[in-house]
Amino acid sequence: MTSPSDPGRLLAALPAQDGPAMARLRERLADQAQREGILDIAYRTLETPVGDLLLAATDEGLVKVAFAVQDHDAVLSHLAGSISPRILNAPRRLDEASRQIDEYFAGRRTRFDLPLDWRLSKGFRRAVLTHLRDIGYGRTESYAQVALAAGSPRAVRAVGTACATNPLPVVVPCHRVVRSDGTAGQYAGGAEAKHFLLNLETAA
Repeated sequence: MTSPSDPGRLLAALPAQDGPAMARLRERLADQAQREGILDIAYRTLETPVGDLLLAATDEGLVKVAFAVQDHDAVLSHLAGSISPRILNAPRRLDEASRQIDEYFAGRRTRFDLPLDWRLSKGFRRAVLTHLRDIGYGRTESYAQVALAAGSPRAVRAVGTACATNPLPVVVPCHRVVRSDGTAGQYAGGAEAKHFLLNLETAA
């Protein structure tokens, strides 16, 4: 039998949707898990103009942003396997990230100021993603330009892979990387989402 001091198991046993009372209970249990140091990854979903985004954070910072087309359940399963199975729906840890993303989509924010947990990106991919934060709002760079800036001018294809596997899209703006001919190119959230983000920024 699950004991009251085991909030992780209690949360896992609760139905996902059961009204305001259940939501309050989930929140209290998530707070307890945080206090007891057994909440390694908190997550929530956020409604946006490009669909529901899954946001996940560790104690270090935002670790994952995922589009609905990436299958949120699969993303959570991957996080549980690659970082920690102690993962709970605990929205409070994501309050600031949610606020800043809402401001971005409302046209009131041009740069994110959030602690980030980079553990899902290493080596050259990490170098690429670090550079992406230097591409200004409303600007774009080609894959070749990013490869040069990341220190490997010939690694254009590797830049494409780094962008495709970016664990923090929107916040780390891989949507600002386009093909040399100016066309948008591929995007984890889909072509429509990429065009929306580019148009949002150029219209500001």
